[in-house]
Amino acid sequence: MPAVNFRDETAAGAPVAGFQVAGLPDRMTVRELIRLRVREEVARHNARPSDRFHGLVRPDDAEAELNGYRLREPRRLDWERQADIAERAFLGNGFFVLAADRQVEDLDEEIDLTGDPDLVFVKLVPLVGG
Repeated sequence: MPAVNFRDETAAGAPVAGFQVAGLPDRMTVRELIRLRVREEVARHNARPSDRFHGLVRPDDAEAELNGYRLREPRRLDWERQADIAERAFLGNGFFVLAADRQVEDLDEEIDLTGDPDLVFVKLVPLVGG
């Protein structure tokens, strides 16, 4: 069973963060992979809630900061709410996903996890004043 590496990179290709999830089926859709990634990062946060969240998308009532988000107070997050936000962010070009160095554009596109299990997420940051 494949193990997938989820990696965040800057738009210039510099690595930011990453983790691996093992025991996956041979094929999954982009939607399933995004939701899996979000579920994993929220589970890690909820295991030890703090006022910092290092995840793909900003939780409600949080402020963006370098490499993450600051919550008003330590709290548990709802992974399904975060996954819904992530799907909307993908559709709104808030980030893009590279699989085998190719940008995937459809949430329902299936990814062959046996060929290249690295998935790269690149967040697009809106420019101030632009």
